[in-house]
Amino acid sequence: MSAIEARPDTTDPLTVEPPAVPLANRVAAELVGTAALVTVVVGSGIQATELTRDVGLQLLANSLATVFGLGVLILLLGPVSGAHFNPVVTLAEWWTGRKDPKGLGAREVAAYIPAQIAGAIGGAILADAMFGKALVQWSTHDRSAGHLLLGEAVATAGLILLIFGLAKTDHLRHAPAAVASYIGAAYWFTSSTSFANPAVSIGRAFTDTFAGIAPSSLPGFIGMQLIGAVAGLALVALLFTHRVRRRADAS
Repeated sequence: MSAIEARPDTTDPLTVEPPAVPLANRVAAELVGTAALVTVVVGSGIQATELTRDVGLQLLANSLATVFGLGVLILLLGPVSGAHFNPVVTLAEWWTGRKDPKGLGAREVAAYIPAQIAGAIGGAILADAMFGKALVQWSTHDRSAGHLLLGEAVATAGLILLIFGLAKTDHLRHAPAAVASYIGAAYWFTSSTSFANPAVSIGRAFTDTFAGIAPSSLPGFIGMQLIGAVAGLALVALLFTHRVRRRADAS
């Protein structure tokens, strides 16, 4: 979801050093990373429901596995692709760096997002296969209530604020721990349990298990995630404009 290292002289917060990683490698990292993330989320959800009927313990196990898994994936794949694993992060990076020739271009966006979605679907299928479930079984877990949609907007806004705020304050080296910790916390403080990711949402529609989401709930979730991303970028602009001015004065 964010890179480990960023160029200090660019507005692109997620571009990593060294800069010349081939696009094929970056796309592969996004596909594999998103697949692994969804495998962790869905697999730990299945395991939790098989070990206990206490919903609180199920959510605790699911959130802890996600925190550890996400942190490791960001640490491992951040230097390759930036470890977005999330279309809203990719779109936000493209938007903020669209005037920078070193920023993420439309070609990369067009490659990253399908890879993320394909990886998410593959990860859900892999998790189901490991636990002897039907490989593709549409979720019946309805998540269309208004308060859940509000939770998704809040979760996504916070995620974007965190990632791009870390970039603005030159603290992206803390991204693995910070982003994973935020997602773990958001499991508990948001009503939606913080999907905050259109690709992961789509992948989780393919499994009728603890972590699933009904396909009919996807348009609302994805729409609110996009709204949340815009709100997050607005908060970044509101809170960190002084750093942009300081850099401009220094130059």
